[in-house]
Amino acid sequence: MIELNERNHLQHIQITHDVELQQHAHESIPMLQLLDEQGMLLSTTCPLWDQATATKIFNTMHYIRILDERMVSAQRQGRISFYLACTGEEAAVIASTAALQPNDMIMTQYREQGALAYRGYSTEQFMNQLFSNALDPNKGRQMPIHYGDKALNFMTVSSPLGTQIPQAAGYAYGQRVSGESAVTICYFGEGAASEGDFHAGLNMAAVLGCPTIFLCRNNGYAISTPANEQFVGDGIAARGIGYGVKTIRVDGNDALAVFIATQTARQIALEEQCPVLIEAMTYRLAAHSTSDDPSSYRVNEEEQKWQAKDPLQRLQRHLIQQQWFDEAATEAYCEHHRNEVLRALKVAERQPNIPIDEIVTDVYAQVPLHLQTQLDALKDHVAAHPNDYPKMTGEKS
Repeated sequence: MIELNERNHLQHIQITHDVELQQHAHESIPMLQLLDEQGMLLSTTCPLWDQATATKIFNTMHYIRILDERMVSAQRQGRISFYLACTGEEAAVIASTAALQPNDMIMTQYREQGALAYRGYSTEQFMNQLFSNALDPNKGRQMPIHYGDKALNFMTVSSPLGTQIPQAAGYAYGQRVSGESAVTICYFGEGAASEGDFHAGLNMAAVLGCPTIFLCRNNGYAISTPANEQFVGDGIAARGIGYGVKTIRVDGNDALAVFIATQTARQIALEEQCPVLIEAMTYRLAAHSTSDDPSSYRVNEEEQKWQAKDPLQRLQRHLIQQQWFDEAATEAYCEHHRNEVLRALKVAERQPNIPIDEIVTDVYAQVPLHLQTQLDALKDHVAAHPNDYPKMTGEKS
């Protein structure tokens, strides 16, 4: 005989006989902070990191600042078409990556180049993707900053906002059923949390018990829309609780707090086979992208206030207090990578482009007639206007 089991979804509900409108279940969710703005340790009981981990996080943050500054300039010079800087949000991305294991899958939005750098993505690899040249593993089919690397367990970035959120739930479910001792971390901004994919992804992960870490970089703006015009609830963290997801709110400019929060989230996700949401409270000091002018929607005073909370400076002060900071070594590291970025940029932009015929390969075993017809028309157009398309013939620029 088939026995049907129905879950009693009313079993935890308290009964009342008066009309009561509930707006907030409890007070605002607290924010974990372990380092103050001067880098002083605020807790005597929290677990700590080791010097090697802290120094690698610090150096990677410096590297990303150097890469971002150089590539924003390259875009302004017309050498690449588009770029997104991570300035001000490096701790939220890099310190969380440091708390993972190499076999954990990373799915990102588009401002997480620090995660790749921490895992060992080379300057040459960054440049080949940004210039969409013949050495680009994406074969020039993606916009700049749409990285991906199978060897580093870094899923290729997708342009549509929020698509990685339900994908992360699904991938983590696959990790669970295959018995892997690994999690999937999914990065997104608070603006992406307004997409339907956010709600679908969190609910799916909660119901199916997916070991997913959802990390929201709440940087204050969805492009030009401030957070107070996006929602009136208690940020993004409260939404996790609403879906029955274990949730942590953390100071996203405090690298140690982010590291410990992510380390804890990973342990819970694996041991309990469940999702965890982390809301990292931070600020986008740079423009949304090279297509954006933040001066049109925010004032200098606001930016200066957050400059004082710079995650890189806070971490440096902490390293000094721990006697882990080597000024000469840091200067040498930065100088080396400034030169390396410039050299790799010049090499990458001189590489030939992918041959035009490869636009229609890699999808079908044989190129279908309709795609071949379109390709032939494109080639005829390029041949008729060679001066307008100097890079579409595979020639060096």
